[in-house]
Amino acid sequence: MYIGLQHLHSGLAYLVLAALTIVFIYALVGALSKREFTEKDRKIALIAFVLSHIQLLVGLILYFVSPVGFSLLSAAAMKDPVARLTALEHPLINIIAIVVITIGYSRAKKPGSPIAKFRSIYMFYAIGLVLILSRIPWSSWLG
Repeated sequence: MYIGLQHLHSGLAYLVLAALTIVFIYALVGALSKREFTEKDRKIALIAFVLSHIQLLVGLILYFVSPVGFSLLSAAAMKDPVARLTALEHPLINIIAIVVITIGYSRAKKPGSPIAKFRSIYMFYAIGLVLILSRIPWSSWLG
């Protein structure tokens, strides 16, 4: 189960990063072209929203069943940068990133101008994307 969750979390990460990037560009173009915000635009943003939430759920499950997740939370582990990234920084920053993405999506659903809706999506999704990229354990992910 653990190895399967690891592969799912790693594979889904590619989809989440691609979806957030595509939605960011799509919303930025929508805002700059001053076009109407349609139901299609909301659904496109919803895809990245849902994928990021599924990734968070899989990550949280993995965190608690993994031998290197929750069990690493100790004073000694906090002195090791790799252990600190795995046990604290990666989960905490990614939870914050998903909260930011959720705020952006929720704000875009409220009544307002189309530019404000697109802006809400591209700004908040970009912040979430940068936060996620900043805490990916690149050494273990690409290695």
